[in-house]
Amino acid sequence: MAICLTSLEAAHSTPEFIKIHTGTTISLPDSIPKNLSFSKFRVAYSLSLSNTIRYCYKCSHYSDSSFSVEEDSFSFSPESYQNNELKNGDDNFDVLKEWVNFVSSVFPGGSWWNLDNEAENEESSLPSHKPITVTYALARMWALVADQRWVFYTAFAALTIAALSEISMPSILAASIFSAQSGNWVVFRRNSKLLLVLCFTSGICSGLRSGCFAVANTILVKRLRETLYSVLLLQDISFFNTEAVGDLTSRLGADCQRLSHTLGSDIHQIVRNLLQGTGAFINLVTLSWPLALSTLVMCSLLSAIFLLYGRYQKKAAKFSQEYTASANNVATETLSLIRTVRAYGTEREEVGRFVQQLENIAFVGTRESAAYGIWSLSFHSLYRSTQVLAVLLGSMSMLTGHVSTELLTKYILYCEWLIYAAWRVQDNMSSLLQSVGACEKLFQLMNLLPSDQFLSKGVKLPRLMGYVDFVNVSFHYPSRNMVPLLENVNLSIQANETIAIVGVSGSGKSTLINLLLRLYEQTDGQILIDRVPLGELDIRWLREKIGVVGQDPHVFNMDVKSNISYGCSRDIKQEDIEWAAKKAYAHNFICSLPNGYETIINDDVLSRGQKQRIALARAILRDPAILILDEATSALDAESEYYIKCFLQSLKIDSKTKRTVIVVAHRMSTVEVADRILVMDAGQIVEVGNHNDLLSKDGVYARLWRIQADALV
Repeated sequence: MAICLTSLEAAHSTPEFIKIHTGTTISLPDSIPKNLSFSKFRVAYSLSLSNTIRYCYKCSHYSDSSFSVEEDSFSFSPESYQNNELKNGDDNFDVLKEWVNFVSSVFPGGSWWNLDNEAENEESSLPSHKPITVTYALARMWALVADQRWVFYTAFAALTIAALSEISMPSILAASIFSAQSGNWVVFRRNSKLLLVLCFTSGICSGLRSGCFAVANTILVKRLRETLYSVLLLQDISFFNTEAVGDLTSRLGADCQRLSHTLGSDIHQIVRNLLQGTGAFINLVTLSWPLALSTLVMCSLLSAIFLLYGRYQKKAAKFSQEYTASANNVATETLSLIRTVRAYGTEREEVGRFVQQLENIAFVGTRESAAYGIWSLSFHSLYRSTQVLAVLLGSMSMLTGHVSTELLTKYILYCEWLIYAAWRVQDNMSSLLQSVGACEKLFQLMNLLPSDQFLSKGVKLPRLMGYVDFVNVSFHYPSRNMVPLLENVNLSIQANETIAIVGVSGSGKSTLINLLLRLYEQTDGQILIDRVPLGELDIRWLREKIGVVGQDPHVFNMDVKSNISYGCSRDIKQEDIEWAAKKAYAHNFICSLPNGYETIINDDVLSRGQKQRIALARAILRDPAILILDEATSALDAESEYYIKCFLQSLKIDSKTKRTVIVVAHRMSTVEVADRILVMDAGQIVEVGNHNDLLSKDGVYARLWRIQADALV
């Protein structure tokens, strides 16, 4: 194989270039690889190979050139080299321009400090709000622990005594040293005894202070989580359609823990250093007010820098916490659906999603750390400057006879104390602002009002008969106004009647059930229970009278017995639990578990069919006036489904167990026992009748029946 240049006007004399002239042939072996790299080889021409294999490459100045193979022969022109020269010059200029832009953006106020990072503006159900202030946050937290205020009073009393003891020590210490130097043993012994008392007092009060604030921390984090959890459980179902579960658990966990440190750590450190700083400044003024003013100027300058840094840090903390919550949501979602992830082999994609959130956290963290570096640089520069200024000014005053050596020593000690206290106040204030900013959404969630259905007491009927009426009911989700799920539905169910609702997926069957349970509010029309509007009934009382078995049941991480009796308000005995389990044909498999009804179970231990039978037993145990089976047999085998059909028939026969039953099903064999069958299509009831009547009509029901019958053949 040979490479031959078709034309060339000139060759470069630069040592780093290989000189190639017109007609030069470069022989290469036939086994030439498809990707070549030539060090220090710069050619801006097209090369023609003897076997018409084309090598295209991109040249870079004094760097390796990579070749790739394409089929086709080609030629070269010297103009391409000149174009490459101009292009490389432009590239160098662009690189220089990028560096200049980057350096300018890094300066305070530049674009590099922008924290948005194309943040995802996800929809939220939270109302618009004003930024949370530190005063508001502290007032809310104080209200949560007001009944335990004695702990805080004790802590602050101990803090005050410890701070005053510590700030008194430098003056007495200096006096002791100079009294010993002058041989005044009486003053030295008195000061030594006083120092000993102050040391013990400071130690005891500091320990008491730390212990009380630790207890206060524990109380506050408990109250925060309790309050937030209570608020979340009383929100509308639509709230959970927009708020991710992983995000909410992050607020309950990390945010509450972080916010609790504001009282137990930040506030008490701020108060302690304020007291010590004030004491130090008073001592400085009594020693020499001109020297004290110079130190005050330094502290004021430090405070001005902190105002800028604190505002930026609060914003950074908010973004960091948001990204942390998003990362937690991704992890929660992926780990809870690990079987699906494993089945589809998307582990790498899920890691990528998680890493993206970590990159966002690192993006904010990098800028937050850089801002802290600037703040730390400012503090240490001013701190050292204050030390030097104190020595210089004090020495000048001592040389002029205005200040003694003892006074200068005290001045330097208190000057150190004041600047250090000022730094500690601002550092803890920074931590406080960071916590409040990061937990801003926590306060927004805590401010949410409960759902209207929990605020109104409503009517409690003497007895629920089981009449259900839908009058011109329409519904659409708030986020999808243009997509109606139900349109002008009219339905009347008599007491103790068994009604079946069938239809294709998305026809509105489960939506009817959600409206009846008042999980959502209808947009138009009215729903009546025993001729009383649903909105006027006490919702807690009503739900006690309704038993529900959903199409995707879940069990709690507790024993079987507790799962079956879950939500039942009356006194339950073991015999009642076993009776309900037998009715739901769950008793046999429960007895086969290691500890029977005492076995701890969760969603991963049982099959879907077993979970549905436990959910059915839970509904039966409540002895409800209205029993709702929403695809309750979808995961059961043929034998279990047959027993459930027998159970439904027994409800119709036995007058003692008669109740209103609403069955939503895809399996047509389940609905045959119903008194009436409602057929839904596109959010409307299109057919009503019993099984035989609907088959004879040869409509939607008959078509669904034939499709399912053909599928079983």
